[in-house]
Amino acid sequence: MHVVRLYAFGPAENLTYEEAEDPAPGPGQVRIAVAAAGVHLLDTALRAGHRGPAPERPALPTVPGREVAGVVDAVGEGVAGAWLGKRVAAHLGFAPGGYAELAVTDAGRLHEIPEPLDFAAAVAMIGTGRTALGIAGCAEPGPDDVVVVPAAAGGIGTLLVQYAAAAGATVVGLAGGPAKTRRVRENGAALAVDYTAPGWAAEVRAGLGGRAATIVYDGVGGAVAREAVALLGPGGRHLVFGWSAEGIGDGQGYVVEGVSESVLGPELVRRGGGLRALEERALAQAARGRLRPAVTRFPLAAAAAAHRALENRGTVGKVVLEP
Repeated sequence: MHVVRLYAFGPAENLTYEEAEDPAPGPGQVRIAVAAAGVHLLDTALRAGHRGPAPERPALPTVPGREVAGVVDAVGEGVAGAWLGKRVAAHLGFAPGGYAELAVTDAGRLHEIPEPLDFAAAVAMIGTGRTALGIAGCAEPGPDDVVVVPAAAGGIGTLLVQYAAAAGATVVGLAGGPAKTRRVRENGAALAVDYTAPGWAAEVRAGLGGRAATIVYDGVGGAVAREAVALLGPGGRHLVFGWSAEGIGDGQGYVVEGVSESVLGPELVRRGGGLRALEERALAQAARGRLRPAVTRFPLAAAAAAHRALENRGTVGKVVLEP
């Protein structure tokens, strides 16, 4: 089989596409012929040598990747043979191994992919989808809400825009450039604003006609989030689930009088009923068409290019590698 392996922390070019021995499933495990492997922003941080929210940096050499979808082609001792040939998706946790043509994982992590989802959509929902539902569950939007979503054309942002719009909220989606703002508008945002343009916050205020925002779902941090938080009125909620820009700890406060700030961690999972429950809900909502993940596809051999594009904000939705 072919894998993408990392021998040294550093730039995307350190990812090497090479041949490797086929893995065999152990007791309680299955082997998946991978049709789609998810690429996460955390993958780029780990590749560069930053631990981020992971318990520790991976031991080198390693095959990155934590989300896969494909077909079960072998089962280990103690696993029901009925899994053979099933279309499945699995989140591997912090165990590596997803950037490969074959991946091994515990059978307890499997979800059968519901029709009519394809493999790329399933791999998007197993990780990004469960996260989006967990975030929304910490501040459920409704018809009286004005919801601001920075990075609204990203994997999580796309789903949060769709979720809040379906709940009847007025959604303001922030994205970089006309192509991305067009996508955000198509996903149901009442306002789709280019946050790279000067004066974008004033454009939002004018578009809202004097209404204040009530919820900011913030996975960006930095200057964009600071201006977004300033759009909140008294009683508004600022939910932080990441900081892909300069971060929340850059010495410049976000505190706005009357605004509640929550940095999401275990609460996100607890409110969602646990990771597996969130994964099941995410797959089911996508199968019913209630959530529609956007996907940017790369060949497995182009994993380095996928990392560069993700780091440079050159992708829309979830980044997926396809062997």
